Amino acid sequence: MRGMRRLAATIALAALCVAAPAARADAQSDYETGLALGAEAYQYGVPLLDTDRIFRTNTSVSRSDGMGDAPVNRFSHARELANAAAHDVVAPNHDTLYSIAWLDLSRQPQILHVPSMHRFFAFELVSPSTENFRNISTATGYQEGGDFAIVGPDFDGRLPAGVKAVHSPYDRVWIIGRTYIKGEDDTEKVNKLQNAYRLLPLSRYGKPYKPPVIEPVDTTVDHAPIPGLGPGDDPLEFYSALNELMRQFPPPAADQPLLDRLAAIGVTAGPPAEVALSEDTLRGMRDAVTGGPAAVQAEIAKRYVAEFAKHNGYLMGDVGHYGTDYTLRAITDRLGVGALKPKVAIYAFTQTANDLSPLTGGGRYVLHLPADQLPVPARAFWSVTLYDADVFLFDNPFNRYLINDRSKLHYNADGSLDLYVQADQPADPAQAQNWIPAPPGAFRLIWRLYDTGQARFGILDGTGWQPPAVQSCSGGVGGAGTPCAS
Repeated sequence: MRGMRRLAATIALAALCVAAPAARADAQSDYETGLALGAEAYQYGVPLLDTDRIFRTNTSVSRSDGMGDAPVNRFSHARELANAAAHDVVAPNHDTLYSIAWLDLSRQPQILHVPSMHRFFAFELVSPSTENFRNISTATGYQEGGDFAIVGPDFDGRLPAGVKAVHSPYDRVWIIGRTYIKGEDDTEKVNKLQNAYRLLPLSRYGKPYKPPVIEPVDTTVDHAPIPGLGPGDDPLEFYSALNELMRQFPPPAADQPLLDRLAAIGVTAGPPAEVALSEDTLRGMRDAVTGGPAAVQAEIAKRYVAEFAKHNGYLMGDVGHYGTDYTLRAITDRLGVGALKPKVAIYAFTQTANDLSPLTGGGRYVLHLPADQLPVPARAFWSVTLYDADVFLFDNPFNRYLINDRSKLHYNADGSLDLYVQADQPADPAQAQNWIPAPPGAFRLIWRLYDTGQARFGILDGTGWQPPAVQSCSGGVGGAGTPCAS
């Protein structure tokens, strides 16, 4: 009997020796599952949570503050060009004055009135997941303006004669209006055009309408964070917020294959479901959210390198409509949430020189456009804007953030153009005309080409015009013998 007990103890000990590595393997497997699926959920969900953050921030006031914030169904017109203090959204432009509104269509449609005008404008309509589902713009044939009824998915009523229907997939719509401004001295004219833009409920169309006063009248903005990414947040809050928003704004059918996979970690657009998850799975999910911003940045670098040669060292894409390209949608959310479709504007982003060295204020750079690459193929206007590492305008004593087609530029004798980017102002006055001040640290450049027409196809696929390479001048001379600024 004593021998049998010794044998049983030996077998039990052997089982424990086998079980310990197996348990460690299971824990690692659970962690990797949580991390992998959590990373997919982050990339998929961060644009939805980011636009909700912007919605909650912009609508946290009881009257328009003239800086993009207003109650729902009301415009907030930016009366001056964006500056370095503008941090609500990344990559604000310095070419147009914004007119921002968030619509709630759950009760009735909202009618947007746009007057006829002889300058570029664009009213971009964006869904909660950043899909640009409609552009009312000079670039899309609406030079004469008009009245547009923006209707939600459940509306089945009739519209007044002459009112054009714009169907939204959701009851929440982000309107990002842009009106071209030639410069500071054009501000008053653009402000008058903004005053002529109107938003009113369908029931008040054709009648006098004044938005009701909301008490107390307050313009204190509540800068809302993305749940799970705020200071002191549990990263798991990201998934709870994502589930809630997906129930509020049901994803399209095309997303179902991904959602079927994410159901394993409790990410679902359906009714809340109890999913038993191990601590190791939860740990992986937390790490996926914490590492989410860096993961998106890594995807930017990956696509940037892949398209480097095709686009002269720039990243650009067919943005605005993403379908199931969740990576491109997350990249665009990071670099320029609310980007227009290429039919209206093309964006070209770079963060390195043409030798792949990071752009930094410690270097000196030149962008050379040969005469045969001019004029830039933009029927409305173009610009190249400098942003800091967080993709906001750089605060500099010159309040100079970009060069555009309205700048007083100096052209070379052969008709070519050199643009200079460096920290210190060039001593040569002609070069100083073509200079963008750089910050001490890392920075990015974004080219914007508004209304390129058919030329957009060659720009996007790399067969046509491309933005000029950013040539490092630390050695004193740029590529093709182009001199650096003195």
